[in-house]
Amino acid sequence: MLAILAGFLAATPSVALSPAWAANSGVVIMYHRFGEAAFPSTSVSVEQLDEHIRELQSGSYTVMPLAEMIDALRAGTPLPDRAVAITIDDAYRSVYDVAWPKFREAGLPFTVFVSTGGVDSGAPGIMTWDHLREMQKGGAAIEAHTVSHLHMVDADIEENRNEVMESTLRIASEIGVKPRFFAYPYGEASDAVKGVVSAAGFDVAFGQQSGPLYPQADMLYLPRFPINMSFGGADRFRQVINTLPLALTDVLPANPTLEKNPPNFGFTLPAKRGEADGIACYHSSFGRLTEMEKLGDSRIEIRFAEPFPEGRNRINCTAPGPNGRWRWFGMQYYVAAP
Repeated sequence: MLAILAGFLAATPSVALSPAWAANSGVVIMYHRFGEAAFPSTSVSVEQLDEHIRELQSGSYTVMPLAEMIDALRAGTPLPDRAVAITIDDAYRSVYDVAWPKFREAGLPFTVFVSTGGVDSGAPGIMTWDHLREMQKGGAAIEAHTVSHLHMVDADIEENRNEVMESTLRIASEIGVKPRFFAYPYGEASDAVKGVVSAAGFDVAFGQQSGPLYPQADMLYLPRFPINMSFGGADRFRQVINTLPLALTDVLPANPTLEKNPPNFGFTLPAKRGEADGIACYHSSFGRLTEMEKLGDSRIEIRFAEPFPEGRNRINCTAPGPNGRWRWFGMQYYVAAP
C-alpha cells in the first residue's frame, strides 16, 4: 500500500503558506535505526538522514520538542506552519553513534521511546543508560515503551500493567525524570491496552499509523509517520512533513484491535466539507478502496468482502490540500491469531 501511496502523492515543491493553514496540526515522524543496512524496514541510511536534516533546516519548518507540540495542541495554542517533532523508538546504539551527533549539531530536538529491558540487557546493539543520560542532558526527551517491547494486545492486563509501570519507574530512576508519554510497541493497541496505559498515569500515547496530529485526534492513540529506507527518500519525506490533517470524526471501529472481521469501517467527513474533496482510501493488503458509500451529507462507510489478514492492517485516507500539500488520516487495526 505504501508503494501505491508513494505514487499517488507525487512530489511537489514546498510553498510557504500562512500559519493559519496549519495552526491546529503538527507532524510527528518516527525512526528506529540509522545506517543499519541489515534492517531496511526499520532503518534509514546515513545519506537519507542527512537529506532529512537538510530539508528540516531549509527554513520552511519548525522542529520542536514533542512535549511542546502536544501542550500547544491540548491548550488550543496555534502551532507554527509545518511544525515537526522527531521521535525514535527502541534505543538502538546507532541512535547514539549516528543520529545524536547530527541532530545535536543541527540543533534539532528529539524524543526516544525506550524499552528498558533492552537497555538493561547490555546487548551491544542497544544504548546504555549512560548514553541516554548524556542525550537527555543535551536536550533529548526519554519516554516509555514497555520493558520487553511487548505485543501488548496479545498479553493479559496484569502483564501489560507490570510492563508499563516497571518501564516507567526504571526510566525515572535512571534518567531522573518520569516519562510523560508512552508509545505502543509495533503501534499495536486495543481499548483494553489503552485503558492500562491511561490507568498508569499516561494521558498521551502514540501508535505507528500515519497522519498528522490535530486537536480532535485520540490522545491515547496518536499517529506518527514511520520513516525507513524504502520510504525515506527526499521527495516522500518532504511530502510527509508537509501533510495537513484530514480531520475525520466518528471513526468506526474505534477499537484498534478488531472484534469483528471484516469490520464495518466508516467515518464522518470534516466540518469544512471541502477539505475532503477528492478523498481516497487505501488498505495495506487490498489497495485502493473503491466501494465507498456516502450516507447522507457527511458519512462515508466502506464494506469489505473478505477478512483482514492476521496481524497489523493499515487504512490511509488522503485528500488534496492547498498549494500541493495533502491531507491525511491513518488508522491501524490489529487482527489477533485464531
